[in-house]
Amino acid sequence: MAGSDAAPAEAALIAAGVPYRVVRHRPVRSLAEAAALRGLSPRDVVKTLVVRRGDDDFLFVLVPGDREIAWPKLRAHLGVNRLSMPDAETAFAATGYRRGTITPFGSRVAWPVIADAGLRGRTISLGAGEPGATVLLDADAALAALGAHVAEIAG
Repeated sequence: MAGSDAAPAEAALIAAGVPYRVVRHRPVRSLAEAAALRGLSPRDVVKTLVVRRGDDDFLFVLVPGDREIAWPKLRAHLGVNRLSMPDAETAFAATGYRRGTITPFGSRVAWPVIADAGLRGRTISLGAGEPGATVLLDADAALAALGAHVAEIAG
């Protein structure tokens, strides 16, 4: 889909000039199933997490699907002592996306993006902003378009 009919995430990808491919599939029950349907390894199904630094101060954290945020590493990278995960409604208000569809592309606010270094040099899957859809794209192109800070933040 392109042009004015594009969903916010796709419109943002088009505007940024990032090549991508939309993949639509049935609901999945596991990371392994999601990876298989997308033709990727589990590590390439990227989790986009919304993290709160303070009141109305959020960021996107991108980690490989088979890893978790290493909170001490993320706090050290950001130079803060406290971070939290907002509830689903707060994340929706901050991004315009429901959990399971969240992507930094086309968010209501262009919050900063921190990406784990393990994503570089790979083809990845990111949320497409709608249920049952994902986008496949080059991680390096996506991270550059997002102005992402890349660091070792996954454990």
